[in-house]
Amino acid sequence: MKSHKLGVFGQTPPADWLLRHRLFDQVVPYQPQSGDPERYPGEIVEKDLVAGKIDVAFVWGPIAGYFAKNATAAELAVVPFAPTPWIQFDFRIAMGVRFGEREWKDRIERLLEANRGRIQAILAAYGVPQLDDEGRIIKAQ
Repeated sequence: MKSHKLGVFGQTPPADWLLRHRLFDQVVPYQPQSGDPERYPGEIVEKDLVAGKIDVAFVWGPIAGYFAKNATAAELAVVPFAPTPWIQFDFRIAMGVRFGEREWKDRIERLLEANRGRIQAILAAYGVPQLDDEGRIIKAQ
């Protein structure tokens, strides 16, 4: 792995992982938010990984999944990081409502739970890696 070019966004958990494993000499850094409306985070996968400018792209799961699934110029594999005790790679999605709107909060929670299967199917259709309630990787079908 010492000869591979590793694309990674700065100030992210994968950047910390690469530092800890002394692999930062091969890093090709990417800016998470450039402010340029013509740039987008998926370019690291869609353009640079496919073109061979980098050998591995360390990106957020939804970005990796979507762009790998839709890549036509190359076959790409998404390999989620396994849970690691000293660094968090996965994050739950949260929704918020204004304080005091308990009925609205309860309604949203019921809708999310009632549509859990449909939501998971949509995420899978877009190639988004998913975890179960215990944090284990759900294998794509």
